[in-house]
Amino acid sequence: MAAIPQFEDYTGAEPGTIRVADYLAGEDSAELRSEYLGGLVYAMTGASVRHNRIVGNTFAALRSRVPAGCEVFFESVKLHLRLQGLDWFYYPDAMVCCDPVDDHPLYRERPCLLVEVLSESTARIDRREKYLAYTQIDSLLGYLLLDQDAARAQLHRCDDDGRWQQRSFDDPAAVLDLPCAGAVPLAELYAGLHIG
Repeated sequence: MAAIPQFEDYTGAEPGTIRVADYLAGEDSAELRSEYLGGLVYAMTGASVRHNRIVGNTFAALRSRVPAGCEVFFESVKLHLRLQGLDWFYYPDAMVCCDPVDDHPLYRERPCLLVEVLSESTARIDRREKYLAYTQIDSLLGYLLLDQDAARAQLHRCDDDGRWQQRSFDDPAAVLDLPCAGAVPLAELYAGLHIG
């Protein structure tokens, strides 16, 4: 992600960074979305049609399965984290949230499931940076990575001892047991796509 020009008002922030309030105000009227990482703002790249279809399929699959009281969000709702005393805001491709107290109008903080669709430009960030950040969230039970170029998934699940376990799926007939959503066939997430 490339850095975008900063807001002019740095009051209350370290030099070269912007305040959270300025970021949130800017995002409210911005044409392009940006993520906020500890005071620095990074423009997000556009998504392909294939990426969008996978996100849409994922949203539909999750929405039809989550229990009452849970919500599914996609792409335009921010996730807020506090890491090492700094604020971070990401835009997950999809997230399931079930905590009724987590009700900020601009973002969520306590998801139980996060989903990212990998692209050539984001795969490294999704697999490393976001994995490390997301797995610090105490409410998170699962982090699902979906390949954009093949019907392939990687599911990270938090076990009862708080350890993260990983399983990979590349058979379209596979059924993923997703936290907060239950059984979801891999083929359903890739419906309507002609990929290997």
